[in-house]
Amino acid sequence: MVSDTLSDEPVLEVGEFYQLLTAHLESSFGRRRPHWVRGEVAKVYEKGHVYVDLVDAGSASSDTKRPVLNAHCWATPWAPLKRRLAAEGIALKAGMVVSFYGYVDVYAPQGKIGFSITEIDVEGLLGDVARRRQELIARLAGEGLLELNKNTYLAPVPLRVGLVASPGTEGYQDFTGQLLNSRFSFEIILVKTLVQGEAAPPQIVSAVQALDAEGLDVICIVRGGGSKGDLACFDDERVARAVATSSTPIFTGIGHTGDESVADLVAHTRSITPTKLGEEIVALVEAWYEANVQGPARRLVEATNDVLDEATFYLGERRRTMIFAVRDRLRAEERHLAGTRERLVIQGRHLVESATRMLASNRQLLSAYDPRRRLAQGWSIVTDSKGVVVKSLGGVHVDDEVRVLVSDGSFTSKVTATKETSS
Repeated sequence: MVSDTLSDEPVLEVGEFYQLLTAHLESSFGRRRPHWVRGEVAKVYEKGHVYVDLVDAGSASSDTKRPVLNAHCWATPWAPLKRRLAAEGIALKAGMVVSFYGYVDVYAPQGKIGFSITEIDVEGLLGDVARRRQELIARLAGEGLLELNKNTYLAPVPLRVGLVASPGTEGYQDFTGQLLNSRFSFEIILVKTLVQGEAAPPQIVSAVQALDAEGLDVICIVRGGGSKGDLACFDDERVARAVATSSTPIFTGIGHTGDESVADLVAHTRSITPTKLGEEIVALVEAWYEANVQGPARRLVEATNDVLDEATFYLGERRRTMIFAVRDRLRAEERHLAGTRERLVIQGRHLVESATRMLASNRQLLSAYDPRRRLAQGWSIVTDSKGVVVKSLGGVHVDDEVRVLVSDGSFTSKVTATKETSS
């Protein structure tokens, strides 16, 4: 039974009730009276429009009674908001604490009270993103992952290069151009990946792990410049851990000069641009080539030239010494020959004079013993039939014919008798 007081209240149809409710809500929370609402993103769904379930930031996920606000942002206001968030490297994700500015709306067909978003506190989100980034860096540091990849062994001649990049992009062309246009034969093994967007982190992780298994000298991750949103995937914890735990040294060349991602912090070596990274890889090989090939070769050539110069100088000195020595020796020999010639001439004269005197003396001596003089004095020479001079009686016998030589001729005589002279 209804009391009289209650019976005086008008009975509203459901539609009339929602009209009344909407009027009351709009008077305090409608388009003309928007409010800021802060909460944690529990779920987000985008399909032209964006739908966000917002819960109390301090409530636990196990709390079944935690309040939930069904917020949404229609496509028209969402497009510029999305571009602004992307420019700052922000994407709405579960777990984010965010402040929305908007108004209440009532959807009577489903009996739902919603919140229509017209503005997002980007500065607050940036602060939250920065906080999350610092928390990630602190966790990585606490686990020793900031220095882990930096301590991996780097080959002195990193010619086998793994590359995580998107082919055809400016960053890819800048990096590979440095290697391919150098004088060294680099081997580049590419694993194609996205380098921006929500799908990029798992692809980058997979690429790093695949290249790490190849036993390469170095793995390079490159991406040209872009907005913070374009580079946000390199702040992803999955990417950071894959880079940090790689057994292969990882070099990064991500973005422009002022950009620094978490991947840069955990990598072995970070370069400010893809071009600079290519230059540094080439410089490592160039330094080894200079130290181990060109330098020793140059020093060998210099040492050889020094030896040749020294030998040339020595030979020149020896040549001059030999010329002077030979010239002096020739002059000495000439003087010796001249002296010898003079001595020979004098000695020859003495020998000729002595021989002349000896010849004259011998001539006189021989003339004294000349048989012709003896024959002229009356001596004669008797020879037997054989022409042998008869010197004694034993040389002839009776009846032998002998030849008698006298001063003016000879005659033949016959021995008729022999007579021995008494002493």
